[in-house]
Parts: sequence; structure tokens; C-alpha cells
Amino acid sequence: MDELVTRDDRKGWTLLTLNRPDKLNALTVAMFAELRAHVLALQEDDSVGCVVLRGAGRCFSAGHDLSDIATGESVPSRGWHSETLRLLEKLPKPVVAAVHGHCYTGALEVALAADFIIAADDARFGDTHAKWALTPVWGMSQRLPRRVGAATAKRLMFTADMIDAGEAVRIGLAEYAVPLASFDAEIEALATRVVANSLFSHAANKRLLDATDGRPLDAGLQWEVMEGEGRGPDMQERIAAFAARKG
Repeated sequence: MDELVTRDDRKGWTLLTLNRPDKLNALTVAMFAELRAHVLALQEDDSVGCVVLRGAGRCFSAGHDLSDIATGESVPSRGWHSETLRLLEKLPKPVVAAVHGHCYTGALEVALAADFIIAADDARFGDTHAKWALTPVWGMSQRLPRRVGAATAKRLMFTADMIDAGEAVRIGLAEYAVPLASFDAEIEALATRVVANSLFSHAANKRLLDATDGRPLDAGLQWEVMEGEGRGPDMQERIAAFAARKG
């Protein structure tokens, strides 16, 4: 049986691919179980400095498999999907969602658990929970307004409108968009730039941003000074390497 989520280790970074292309990577419990297993394995893997999540075939993912919903899914525990995405979100290394084609509803909830989203120019995003008389339980109500603002989140949730890559960039849902033809090259280039920097800094900065999200400015500034992790074990080596190049 083919893997539903594949792992491809590159030069210092890992590509995770949702691998159900014949079903437009529609999300099932089995797929989430494999994603969770990969995330748990990556938690302690210091050889990986960045994780990119994308979809195989025509799109990132068309969303939660409606046939699974209709027949009644058997999940290990209440909130298990949401917990899995929180584990992805809290990986101590940058996580990028690379979205092409469809990215709807549950798929958007998965992408929002990444640190940021980059889009191919054919990407389309939408939240269709209201279309099916559903409410989010994988994090949409919390992550979408934090990313795009409450009013824009409400517009997307209330209308179930689909938006293209350009609009996603305009509202801050995606960081930037590139032509589909150069998407693979951009993923490689972005991940390479990320892993050139300190894994210590990436992990510490993620913890800092997570801990201070939503705090008043003064409280956040105090946390940064008092709880910041300071200098990493690779600082001297990096400074010495820079000095050698400059000399």
C-alpha cells in the first residue's frame, strides 16, 4: 500500500507530501495518522532544519474527505486532528506550507498550522464549513483570524468564497506567490535559505513568538528580555566563519 504522507529528506530539510493524488489528497484519519507519525519523528531530528508540506499531483488538498465525515470517522480521541496540527505547528523548526491548486476547508486548516504559506499562482483557497452546515474543529476559527484579521476571516467563513493566490497574498493568508512552473525551484531555494541559518535561533524564535502571541506589548518585551534564550551553541562558529570570509 502506498504511503499517504511521504517523507523526502533533502540537504538539511525535509519535504512531506500529502500523497493521495487520485482523490485530490482529500484528508482522512489514516492520512492524519501518517502525518502525525512524521511530525513526532521530526521533533527530535536535529539534522532537519526546515520542513515543507505540500501535496502530490494536481493540488495541495481538496480538504476533508466528505465520505469519511458522512460515514462517521473513528478517531483515537476527541480533538485528535487539532492536536496533530498543533504538534506540527510547534515543531522546533520552520514549517512552510507550499500550496498549489486546491486548498479548501480542512486543507486550509492544515496549511495554517505551518509557520507561513507560499503559493503557486494556480492556488485557490476557501473555507466551506458553512456550505456543509459544519463548524471548524481543526483550528480554523483560531488561526485564520490571527493570520488575516477577524473581519476578513468572517468574510471568508460566512461566504465560503474561493480566493485565488493573488487575493491570498493581498490579505496576508499567503506570504507570496510564484508561477507554477517555477514552484519546485522556489521551494528548494526557500528551504535552502532557511537551513543556512541557525537551527537554535529558529527553534528559540518560534518559542518566543508562540509564548508572546496576543500579549500586551510591554509584557511581550519583558518576556523577550527575561525568557529569551540568548546565544546559541553555534554562535562563535558562525561569527568566526563570517570573519574568515570578510578577511
